[in-house]
Formats: sequence, C-alpha cells, structure tokens
Amino acid sequence: MFLAGVVVALAVAGCAATGVGQPNLVFTRYTPLAHSDEIARRALPPLTYRRIHEALAARHSRLADQTIDLAHERFDVYVPPGAPPPRGWGLVVYVSPGDEPTRPWRWRGPLDRRGLIFVAAQRSGNTRHVLDRRVPLALLAYENTRARFAIDERRVYIMGLSGGSRVAEVVALAYPDVFHGALLNAGADPIDGEAGIYKPPAELFRAFQRSRLVLITGERDEANLAQDGVALASLRRACVLDLRSDVALGLGHEALNATSLDKALDALEEPAALDAAALARCNAGVERALAAELAVAEAAIARGDRAAARRQLTSIDARFGGLAAPAILALDAKLAPP
Repeated sequence: MFLAGVVVALAVAGCAATGVGQPNLVFTRYTPLAHSDEIARRALPPLTYRRIHEALAARHSRLADQTIDLAHERFDVYVPPGAPPPRGWGLVVYVSPGDEPTRPWRWRGPLDRRGLIFVAAQRSGNTRHVLDRRVPLALLAYENTRARFAIDERRVYIMGLSGGSRVAEVVALAYPDVFHGALLNAGADPIDGEAGIYKPPAELFRAFQRSRLVLITGERDEANLAQDGVALASLRRACVLDLRSDVALGLGHEALNATSLDKALDALEEPAALDAAALARCNAGVERALAAELAVAEAAIARGDRAAARRQLTSIDARFGGLAAPAILALDAKLAPP
C-alpha cells in the first residue's frame, strides 16, 4: 500500500527560518478521537469492525484506549512569524514517509504567506502500522497544536508524501469533522477497499464529500501520476466532486518545492464550488447501486446459499464501507448460527 525510497529533502542547510521552528516537542494531551476503537469505527468497514469486536470478545479482550505513549514521542512544529491571522492560524498536519524529523524550511514562504502552522510526528514512516501508530500520531499532533495555538478550525488540513500521503487520505476520509481538506503528494489510492482505504460511516462520508482534495505529483513520477488517475476515478464514482489535481513540473518522486506547494495550497484554499444538485444526483445513483448489491446478498440468504451470501457481503463491505450500514449488519446477522 505504501511506497518507500522517497526523497524527503525538506531542510536546506544554511537557511535561517523566518518563523519559529520548534523541533523535538513532547506533547501531553490525549483526545478521544485517537482512541483505538474510534479509529477502527471510522476507518474500517462495518463488517470488518464487527469481526474485530467478535474476535476480541471471544478472548475476553478489547481494543486499547490509546496506542501511543506521548512521553516517548517527539513532534516538529513550525510557526510563521508575527501575529496569527484574525481568525487564528491555519494548520497543516503532515505525515512523512520516513521516521526522521521533518523541518520544512524550504516551505516556509508558502506557510508564512498563508499563516499556516506546520506539525509532523517523528517515527511515523512507512514501516509503522497505519491504524495503531500513524493515524493516532496525526490526530495527537492536531490536538496538541490546537491546545497551544489559536487555530482557525475551518483551515485545518492533512498532508503527506508518498506512503504518508496515503495515510493522509485515510485520515481525511475518517476525520472530515477535523480536517477540512487534504493535500496528497505523490500518493493516492482508490477508496473502494482495493488498497485498504474504505469509506467511513455515512454521516462522516457526507462531510468528506464537502472537503477539498488536492492531488499533486511530480511530472517524472509516472507510476504515481497513473495511480492518481485511478484514485480520482474512484473518488468521482463515490461522488467526491470537490477535487483538484496538478503536476509538479521538474520533480520526480520527491517532496514538493516551494513553487509547487504554493500552487497546491492555492488550490486547497480556493472557495468551495460544489454543485449541490450534481452531488445529490450522484449520491442517489450510489444508493441505487448499493441497494442492488444488498438485494443479491438477501436473495442468496433466502435460497440458503450461505457461502454466496458471505462472499457478497464481504464484497459490499469493502466497496461501500460505512455507507452499507446498518443494512449489511442486519443481513450478516441472518447468517449467524442459531
């Protein structure tokens, strides 16, 4: 799912920051949003979430409240110079593909001009577990930064590079009530379960549909440019319509330069231009498709073909995710042993 071997050259030796870099911070504040069960509820499809709880219950166990011990974690923060904007700072939570500190000096111009604080967790790279570590670290980065600074909650974004971008996509889907836009750099996947990215519960997905997503990849990164097309097609099929995509000129599979980041942030912060009628028509089509797939499963149950019913429900679980609840859970209950 996630790629390694990325050039992550954000720090430029000899450059003095115009803002304030705060490296190696230790945070102390937890949030229920980062509880393991809450992450699973939002990020996993309903049948998968049920199966996890069934397996845990059989062992008289449960998911841990928190998988992160903040006393052992370090975060890097960059704050632009001067006073915050009138409504507070904007915030970019960054997910790196590597474990090393992220010092975004080459990005200070774009961040400064927009009044955007930047925060990134260390030891959150591609070799780390997504739901047990990388996702909660992003949420804890958000929670602790908002506790320290005046943040404009309407301008809170998630961003990543390569494998970190794919994690940012997971976070954007699962937490649209926190992150109101996502910048996906050189890494995006379809949201139909094929690559392990699923639609969240319906009320969250409707909020996600009103978020802005920007996909940007280097012009020489041919594999990920093609993958961006796959991801964009999947998003549009799911009625995620407020999308922007761009090519970073002169770049390969690497972090954006200041010029490309400027363009991407401009696209991220453009006023919303969502066609409510088009969104409603598209959602109605998805609901019809879901109803047809559920009817196939129900017919298999009615004729006693439990194996076919289970296969169909598993397919629906991955493809439609949280949009299939509660109907998929009711059908699954009919397959439970008497």
